[in-house]
Amino acid sequence: MTYFFETYGCQMNIAESAAVEQLLISRGWTKAYDVQVCDLAIINTCSVRQTAENRILGRLGWFTGLKALRACKPGAKSKTLELAAEYVKDGPKPITVVVMGCMAERLLKSLQKDYPVVDYVIGTYAKNQFGNIISAIENNSNPKNLKLINNPEQYEFSAISLEPGAFSAFVPIMHGCNNFCTYCIVPYVRGREVSRSLDEILKEIDVLSKYNVKEITLLGQNVNSYSFEGIDFPTLLERICDHIEKTQSSIGWIRFMSSHPKDLSEKLIDVILRRKQLCHHIHLPVQHGSTKVLKEMNRRYTRDDYISLVEKIKKSIPDVSLTTDIMVGFPGETEEDFEEVLSLMNIIMYENAFMYYYNLRDGTPASIRTDQIATEVKKERLQKVIDLQLEITRKQMEKRVNQNITVLVEGVSRDNKSEVLARTPQDERVVFEASDNLIGKFVQVKLDKLVGNTFKGTLINN
Repeated sequence: MTYFFETYGCQMNIAESAAVEQLLISRGWTKAYDVQVCDLAIINTCSVRQTAENRILGRLGWFTGLKALRACKPGAKSKTLELAAEYVKDGPKPITVVVMGCMAERLLKSLQKDYPVVDYVIGTYAKNQFGNIISAIENNSNPKNLKLINNPEQYEFSAISLEPGAFSAFVPIMHGCNNFCTYCIVPYVRGREVSRSLDEILKEIDVLSKYNVKEITLLGQNVNSYSFEGIDFPTLLERICDHIEKTQSSIGWIRFMSSHPKDLSEKLIDVILRRKQLCHHIHLPVQHGSTKVLKEMNRRYTRDDYISLVEKIKKSIPDVSLTTDIMVGFPGETEEDFEEVLSLMNIIMYENAFMYYYNLRDGTPASIRTDQIATEVKKERLQKVIDLQLEITRKQMEKRVNQNITVLVEGVSRDNKSEVLARTPQDERVVFEASDNLIGKFVQVKLDKLVGNTFKGTLINN
């Protein structure tokens, strides 16, 4: 039997899709070459922005048509569904549709009712039910006969979240969030913070090493608030690095995201500096440059606090690459508040940023404010932020031209098949001429020049 994933949203969703995929593979399932011809379609959803949910709801409309065609219902249309039409020319072939993830959690009770095309809705606390779903499909059972248990009191981490054939992997170390930023839906759909045990994390790392994984990214809504039986996040990193060295693991690089500025300690900065496995790249979401707006967002630091933290990081780790999240158009944001965003960007000089305008999410405190910013104003401000960041990104990356640096080769360049694409410890892209047998290996490269946001480099004889 065959499956197909459509995954939206953050790295945590990617990791959770990979975990379910590993379960399917262990049961003998294979990945379909196209969603139109699979037995099981899994849509892993995001609720962070309304636009993400709207896109998913649009896809469910498309799946309604696909399901009708796969069932050979009279009047079912084949336009844009040519593969499915060919697939069922000798008779009906059913497809099971599963929706999982944050949107599934938020709309747990209404989604299946409003969209009958969905056979199963799996909230963020019901992933352990996938085994039952797979069995039901294999046994050709009626979806309505299977009652799924969504228990927010018990979150279970998956044993492994590796995409088949990948040499980079996500390793979830915690789930949920306790911060309740006033614009954010995450605490309501992911629940309170739960940290994973050190033993479980190390066991997954050992399995990943057997698969010759070279790079891992530790994941959490707020990784640096990790806490399990007296182990904090800096100590966790030390233990992981010690374990990798002791076991002679294949893993050479460790990344983590995302960090909350209020929890990034000097102890963590010191660990990043000392341990060679930790990449000198920190994603440090600021969200805004105005202390007034930060307070209204419930971010629990001021503009000056953030600047002081960055100064400490840069002083300790001079080659660090800093990236961030920037939101404009938060309710009540004045022109003066917005100017503080631009000025902060010029002070920090981020290597890159995720930039977006405020998106109202029902159920959050910010959604009921009466001083919402007009969409056209939000778009105007966002464009200014994007334009400025593009300038800053180029300036920051140009500083690295002519450096020799270790990179991890990820694949063949899309634009030139004689070149490979690699990534630096600072999470920058590099292309250079080399054989594809270097994919998945660490090599030395000289950064010759910058083209757009990608370095052109030369392989140094290794």
